[in-house]
Amino acid sequence: MSRNRSVLIAHPSADVYGSDLQLLETVTAIIGASWTVHVILPMDGPLVPRLLQRGAQVTCCSFPVLRKSMLTPWGVFSLLTTLLLAAPTMVRHIRRFRPDTVLVNTVTIPWWIVAGRLTRRMTVVHVHEAEEDGSRFLLTALALPNLLAHRLVVNSRSSGSALALHVPRLRPRITVVHNGMPGPVEDPSPVRARRVDDDAVVLLVARLSPRKGVDVALEAVASLRRAGRSVRLVICGSVFPGYEWYEQQLRERACKDDLDGAVELRGYVDSTWPLLAQADVVIVPSRVEPFGNTAVEALLAQRPVVASDVQGLAEIVEDGINGLLAKAGDAADLARQIARLLDSPDTAALLAHTGRQDARNRFSPEAYGSAMLRLLG
Repeated sequence: MSRNRSVLIAHPSADVYGSDLQLLETVTAIIGASWTVHVILPMDGPLVPRLLQRGAQVTCCSFPVLRKSMLTPWGVFSLLTTLLLAAPTMVRHIRRFRPDTVLVNTVTIPWWIVAGRLTRRMTVVHVHEAEEDGSRFLLTALALPNLLAHRLVVNSRSSGSALALHVPRLRPRITVVHNGMPGPVEDPSPVRARRVDDDAVVLLVARLSPRKGVDVALEAVASLRRAGRSVRLVICGSVFPGYEWYEQQLRERACKDDLDGAVELRGYVDSTWPLLAQADVVIVPSRVEPFGNTAVEALLAQRPVVASDVQGLAEIVEDGINGLLAKAGDAADLARQIARLLDSPDTAALLAHTGRQDARNRFSPEAYGSAMLRLLG
């Protein structure tokens, strides 16, 4: 009797943010095809019960994950030491589970690519990053291990271009599969009918880090309030480890006179659909964004979106069609685009309606799952 196909997925985090949530959609598609899924994580965390609920088998074992903090002599030494200790365990897990395919769910754990090839398994890398700026040497070093992969899945054209920028030989192996995002359980209500001078709620859902442009959002809202607009900013998200200083800066800025009492930092919110339903405008002001799950979620929630004109966000949001685009890192331009929506509620409602239909067509979990199964099989 032939056994079911199986996939071992190596993933670098046990959190529940963008790529973590997308992993859940990958697992759902694989389980739905009656395949067996083993997920290997470097630690326990809130992602584990969600994976178990979807039907995956989960193992937590220590293995290193590339971080910018490792780019020091001591960091490199620590990385190599940890890797030498972890490598036998990684290979042992693959041999124990005997998967048909090893899926490495990021470029930040390239040793799993090596482990997959050493054990003679079909090895696929799912790229969620789009690093274009920085040291050419480091970016090339990050991309080179992917030459060992049989196939590369990228979440946007920008991610694919960034990956092949310094290693062009990767290009023929790359397939673009946009993330698939489930919408809210219930059909969303239309965007709130409001008059131009009514109070407005602007929502931002993101990790607290400079890359996500949370500081840009604060300055944009401050500018709107100085112009006499009654605007409140709600921020959902927790800080990246090591970026506690950034959260402190945000809190200090939010206490200044032009923002005092107008900013809520909610921390991590388990389900953002209720908050999306209360928002008049959703912003995604990232400086760097390979894809932009939160932009898609806002569209699915039928809310008008202003996103940075950068990388994957520019593939999701078509300016003036299903949302508005602002210059990345430019608080004044972000404020102008928010004001356009606040000054024309009818335009905001039309963009929100069009955006929902577009997101359901382009970013459905079903289309995503089918594409991933083809590439994994």
